[in-house]
Amino acid sequence: MSPTVLVAGVVSLYISVNVRGFPVTYEPSAKPGWARSGTAGVASHIARVHRALGNDVRLCTLVGRDTAGEAIRAELRRDGLSGPGVVESPSSSLGVVLVDPSGRRMGMPHLTALDRVEYPFEVLREQARGADLLVLTNAKFVRPLLPRADTLGIPIAVDVHLIDDPAGEYNRPWLERARIVFCSHERLGDPRAWVADLLRRYPRCEVAGVGMGARGALAGLRDGRLVEVPAVAPAGVVNTSGAGDALFATFLDGWCRHGDAGAALRDGVLHAGWKVGHRLPASVSLTRAELAALRAAAAPPVTWGRWDG
Repeated sequence: MSPTVLVAGVVSLYISVNVRGFPVTYEPSAKPGWARSGTAGVASHIARVHRALGNDVRLCTLVGRDTAGEAIRAELRRDGLSGPGVVESPSSSLGVVLVDPSGRRMGMPHLTALDRVEYPFEVLREQARGADLLVLTNAKFVRPLLPRADTLGIPIAVDVHLIDDPAGEYNRPWLERARIVFCSHERLGDPRAWVADLLRRYPRCEVAGVGMGARGALAGLRDGRLVEVPAVAPAGVVNTSGAGDALFATFLDGWCRHGDAGAALRDGVLHAGWKVGHRLPASVSLTRAELAALRAAAAPPVTWGRWDG
């Protein structure tokens, strides 16, 4: 049975631009090799993945009535993600992603417009009715909602992205409440040690996952098991933006449906690896049938070990 998933967080209007390399060399004017624009942002990307996989998705976000907001609302309507959880704000969030020829990206989200806005908990509570999972991203406007969301009795999941300290002040409200926690390897030392530290420090966490870019991903389970999956890129690497979102969202889909962490992580790595072959990864997602076909053709291996050994 398809799960019902609430996703709360930022939806932005982004432009992705190709650059020759990093660091970017100053020029008064430079023509990029390519450029793409569209709706992106963590909540948008996660919600699109779940929608494409056939899940019932309720999106809780803030969108302005400005020009950017008009474009965002049009895409949300097109994707079946517009609804009462999309609340009006004074202005919309914007962002730029610079992408080099190897697919490395530098994201520049401009979230100031939303950081000062209070999202009504009553709307989130109503959207959460009958939900199987709350994906509460670590956006600033979501943070005050956490204590009351925790009382709803619905499992919480979060990707804390570029984290380095599992005891850090900002992300602690999510880490104390979430059953599933993912993050990026980019500011970690040893991802396995981080998983062990997180699971020992936060007893409510059942799964701690790390996206490791070109090295794939790993996830530790409360029972001491550790699963690892190497990276794949069936169509090459064009833009790695949002790869972690795709990994996380697809893992959550599998975990909700069958509870098999190995299969869920494999599908997450596969979906993320397929997406990075596109210039605007947030705009494309595999359906369940398409993901199954790709799995049959290019499934990466799953390796089990221990994080507590």
